[in-house]
Amino acid sequence: MWSSDQTGPYSDQLFVFTSSQTDTDRMAELDQTWIDIFESKTSDLREGDSWCLEFDKSLDPERPDPGWQKYIRNTSARFRCSKCGRTWPSNQVKVVFHMQLREGRGVVKVRCFRQNCKKCHGAPMEKPQIDSENIDILLENLVKKIRIKCYHEDMGPSERRFEHVEVNNPHEPSHCEACLMGICKQGM
Repeated sequence: MWSSDQTGPYSDQLFVFTSSQTDTDRMAELDQTWIDIFESKTSDLREGDSWCLEFDKSLDPERPDPGWQKYIRNTSARFRCSKCGRTWPSNQVKVVFHMQLREGRGVVKVRCFRQNCKKCHGAPMEKPQIDSENIDILLENLVKKIRIKCYHEDMGPSERRFEHVEVNNPHEPSHCEACLMGICKQGM
């Protein structure tokens, strides 16, 4: 499913799904991977503070609630059409985080933007399947932003770049949820 030359603490998790798994099972497994990596990355933040990660499909990228900070990143992922089974890769997948630290309790809400199949008429928007290495990179960069925005630490300008997937076709703005909402620069 992904490049075999991956390295890192989660590189052995390639998420190969069997036909007996339901889409709900697959998404729950991926969501748990996000949570596990997030807990690992936030364990060394300020002693006594606790952080949790929540998935929120209704998160408005440009309108965080008062007191919340936003962070928007791009990554690569694969998609699978639930209508025809077609799969496609994309290096233009937006992930939005809203974060808040209040009285020692930190919350991060996350939304991964979807894409739909260009071959199927009326195809539903599909959730991206982001490999564990890119989840790790996203969350490492997120924790740097938490340190900057919530703890006012100077972390410097560097961020880890995501691992690209091989893409043979151009980005399709009319099939990208982020482009349709004006968030993805490819759709402008």
